[in-house]
Amino acid sequence: MTTNDTRAQLLNNPAIRSNAREASTPASSIAHAWRALRHRNFKLFFAGQTISVIGTWMTKLATSWLVYRMTRSALLLGVVSFSGQIVAFLLGPFAGVWVERLNRRKLLVWTQALAAVQSLALAALTLAHVINLWEIIALTALQGLINAFDMPGRQSFLVQMVEDRNDLSNAIAINSSMANGARLIGPAFAGLVIAAFGEGWCFLIDGVSYFAVIASLLMMRIKPWNIRRTASSMLEQLREGWDYVRTFAPIRTILLLFALMSLMGYSYSVLLPLFAEQVVHGGAATLGWLTGASGIGAFVSALSLAIRKSVVGLTGILQIATAMLGAALILFGLSHTLWLSLVLMVFVGFGLIQTASVSNTIIQSLVPEDKRARVMSYYMMAFFGASPFGSLLAGVLAHRIGAPHTVMLTGASCLAGSLWFAFERPKLRVVMRPIYEQLGLLPARDTDMIPGETPA
Repeated sequence: MTTNDTRAQLLNNPAIRSNAREASTPASSIAHAWRALRHRNFKLFFAGQTISVIGTWMTKLATSWLVYRMTRSALLLGVVSFSGQIVAFLLGPFAGVWVERLNRRKLLVWTQALAAVQSLALAALTLAHVINLWEIIALTALQGLINAFDMPGRQSFLVQMVEDRNDLSNAIAINSSMANGARLIGPAFAGLVIAAFGEGWCFLIDGVSYFAVIASLLMMRIKPWNIRRTASSMLEQLREGWDYVRTFAPIRTILLLFALMSLMGYSYSVLLPLFAEQVVHGGAATLGWLTGASGIGAFVSALSLAIRKSVVGLTGILQIATAMLGAALILFGLSHTLWLSLVLMVFVGFGLIQTASVSNTIIQSLVPEDKRARVMSYYMMAFFGASPFGSLLAGVLAHRIGAPHTVMLTGASCLAGSLWFAFERPKLRVVMRPIYEQLGLLPARDTDMIPGETPA
């Protein structure tokens, strides 16, 4: 693909054009931050998904605590996390091609129904006190299989739920806010439920919560969507998507950075049960507070992005966020005090979600519609490809050098990634500067400025 072809596709992208208009709109920041909720379909999705994601975070924490309670092994915590994410990694590119050929609402109804069955199976086995490690691994792998189709389908379905394309980037930010608000509530609630009733009730609540999303999807009024019919084979479409990601420097660079953050930055969560019990001498409730503290930072991060009116400056924020994440992880590894660890978890959560959400927003804004699902499958692959190996690596390292030293090492890697991205950003100028000039995102007097820089 030539630079001119890429530029023409971007100029036709409504999400990019909307950011140019948003930058000059004198709307209040608060009203602007929630404008995508005026769309009935997205409002339904927001309500249903909020309930469901709270349940999802309860299951994530309950699974970690159940595995640790059963095995007392950092290595096996990593193995269980690996089993769920490696499946999504292997199927990611193929799932992106399939999603572009399917009715996305029907796809999401099926993925949510299957996810409900998976959680209810976990609940039944746990409440009956017959569950074993292999069953946990198998059911976690099933969830990874579901996620391989659900996540690119969910990301690309946003375009259909938000009829006014001017609001697409805001819908992405609100979706992130919702997910991270649930990240604050779910783990804290799960810690209390585990302490009072056990892990099985968390799985049961999660299984029931999926029906809220299914109901919201069935209540939507979706305009007929022309599903792309193509004579190209799946391998040809895979190659086309890969060539686009490989040759378009901004997306390639951001995906590489996000993959590094997924490999090293997200792996701390696998080790939180060890920190809760061995470092700060607590239990399941303490694990809930630590996870909830990172949720506070994540929620604030998502809100800060929802208030923004333009994508201009996001590459600079991405660089700062990765550095913040690395520094917070290093300090968290050094901390042995609960209150200080909670404060540091806020910064960890903020840095993680800034990295993920900013990467998502930039990519969604740049990618043309005919490649959206495929490119988003690579975004998911960057997470599900790197994260399982990061979880496994964290488990192995923690078994040998201890959880605190492992987290400090991952934090140092994030700082190194931020430094690498600082050197890469100027190289993006050749591609990004003329595109943003033509789109009107940068005024003529700032033609030397690229996203992430400030006017002279």
